[in-house]
Amino acid sequence: MVGFLAALSAALAIAAGAFGAHGASSPQAAEWLRTGGLYQLIHAVAAIALMQAARPAAMLMLAGAAIFAFTLYAMAFGAPRWFGAITPIGGTLMIVGWLWAAWGYWRA
Repeated sequence: MVGFLAALSAALAIAAGAFGAHGASSPQAAEWLRTGGLYQLIHAVAAIALMQAARPAAMLMLAGAAIFAFTLYAMAFGAPRWFGAITPIGGTLMIVGWLWAAWGYWRA
């Protein structure tokens, strides 16, 4: 299931980046789509790489990337700017995922 979610996440990241490059309504919307897509794609690839060795870390990264990216995507498509206050929750989960992975590799 982690692999499926990671692959789906990567596909959505590419779609968001493409829309940001070619169809965004403003420079700010394009930047939100680009940033969300970049972080989402990086963490999708990381989750695929970690899903066997550090499954909890991979899941934290996917959840964090989803929250981070989708709040930015929502604002790019017209959601209220207060959605930006939710974005750091996703960033925190991504950081915790990386720390979890580091701790697991340190223990090994």
